[in-house]
Amino acid sequence: MAAETDAGELSTDGLPRKKFSGKKLVLFVVLPLVLLIGAGAGVYFSGLLDGLLGKEEQAAEGEHAAAEGEHKAEPGKPDPHAAPVFYDLPDMLVNLNTGNKRPAFLKIKISIQLSKPEDVGAVEHVLPRIIDNFQVYLRELRLEDLRGSAGMYRLRQELLLRITAAAYPVKVKDVLFKEMLVQ
Repeated sequence: MAAETDAGELSTDGLPRKKFSGKKLVLFVVLPLVLLIGAGAGVYFSGLLDGLLGKEEQAAEGEHAAAEGEHKAEPGKPDPHAAPVFYDLPDMLVNLNTGNKRPAFLKIKISIQLSKPEDVGAVEHVLPRIIDNFQVYLRELRLEDLRGSAGMYRLRQELLLRITAAAYPVKVKDVLFKEMLVQ
């Protein structure tokens, strides 16, 4: 019969089988794996593999395109490098809702940011509707509604909502206040 080890295990040839202790397992298996993974990550993030992976050629092509100004947007996606398009709305002067107090007036100059230059004609076509929506909303404002940065933010959001509804197919990105005077 084959010899038994203190754990009771036998090897196939009858000699006692030696087990890896926890320290030896860490030293000979886990540690080399951690070192290989760490070295690979270091080489990858340092950029030494870029030449082998072909990233240098892609970066060079991107630099040439930027130098020549050949940024072309994919169809259906706006070009992030395109200049913004602004359209100035006519100045508006409205009286505010003050109840029975003395009258208060709001003079406001607004510019809107459009997503495409082609949208200017569409905005001009529906300009009377936009002005009407603004007038109806602005006349119901109270002086307290315009106070502070929160009041300005709410006014901007409400005007953006109204102009987006009035000029529906046109994408309006922002409403900008050029001048605002409450008297």
